[in-house]
Amino acid sequence: MAVTSTPLSSALVIVYQAGLTPLGAPVTRQKSLNGLQFDADEQAIYNAAHALFSLSQYSVLDVLNRKTFELLEE
Repeated sequence: MAVTSTPLSSALVIVYQAGLTPLGAPVTRQKSLNGLQFDADEQAIYNAAHALFSLSQYSVLDVLNRKTFELLEE
C-alpha cells in the first residue's frame, strides 16, 4: 500500500540562550513563529531568525524549520 503526504504547516523555531543558572549552566528557551510559507527558502529562514534576534540580547543556538505533513494510505 502506498502512502501519500500532504503538506499542512510550517513553523520557524528559534532556540536561544536566555541566561545562566546559578551554577553556570546555560538556560535555553525557544520561540516559535507559525504560519511560515511551506516552500520558503532555507537560507531566508535562517537569515530572518538571526536578523530578529540581532535586535535582542539573547544568543541564537539553533534555527529549526518545523514542517508538518499529513500521511494518508491510498
